[in-house]
Amino acid sequence: MGASRYVFDASADNFRALVLENSDKGPVLVNYWSPRAGPCLMLMPRLVRLATEFGGRFLLVMLNTDELGPLAREHGVTSIPTIKMFRRGQAVDSLHGAESETVLREFIARHLAREAESKYTAAILAYQNGDLDRAVAQAAEAALAEPDNPDLAIDLVKMLVLQRRYAQADDLLKSLPDSIRELPELRHLSAHVSLIRSAQDAPASEALIKTIDAEPDNLEARYRLSAVLITRDDYEAAMEQLLEIVRRDSGPRHQAGRDALLAIFTLLGEDDERVHRYRVLLNKALH
Repeated sequence: MGASRYVFDASADNFRALVLENSDKGPVLVNYWSPRAGPCLMLMPRLVRLATEFGGRFLLVMLNTDELGPLAREHGVTSIPTIKMFRRGQAVDSLHGAESETVLREFIARHLAREAESKYTAAILAYQNGDLDRAVAQAAEAALAEPDNPDLAIDLVKMLVLQRRYAQADDLLKSLPDSIRELPELRHLSAHVSLIRSAQDAPASEALIKTIDAEPDNLEARYRLSAVLITRDDYEAAMEQLLEIVRRDSGPRHQAGRDALLAIFTLLGEDDERVHRYRVLLNKALH
């Protein structure tokens, strides 16, 4: 059709590959239509808009029943327009008539949510069986199927961290929509991953301390020192460096220091005396 890269025209030759085989990879929506039927022409642009909006989370295939009548009848289509959702080689749901965009959106979203749930369940089972590679792959597919669900993104980041795939976790966090990335738990995870990555290639703590003694406003050195200290479980010294960053900066490093402190608070738990003490100090520094 050319209207969207997620929309295709069915033929007798390509139907198996286009619909049945692709439905093993993800949802495929088939629109059974005729150019002679007015309701079909009303429905088609709605479906194309949704296929484009959902950005490849499902494929839309147009099947012209004037040209492929036997194939449509084989699938039980007796009236047009009809749409069918295919998954794993089978039609799993149908709608009949030129439904509104709201009804179509709900129909598609329901199947995508089921898709995400199925992949998420597979990820949890793989994780429980110790297959972290498969768990991460399935969780990633679940997150792609339902990108606005923050719980899926959170769990995927945690799985990547468990596998020490810190760069991938960082890339994933940066790719999330702002509305999700600003959620407290994801901000804490982001700060945690950032600290780990900073510690990986940081100079020795002795060298960082010398730098800070010579340049007290070197906030990068303070941040990297805090990361190194965390890897040694010296949380109090790490929090002291992060608190100093908050005190000395009002820009991006201020936010990074604050987020890292909050991440440590979450890690240690509210019952930890150090958390109580440094939360009071943080509040004073902020006000």
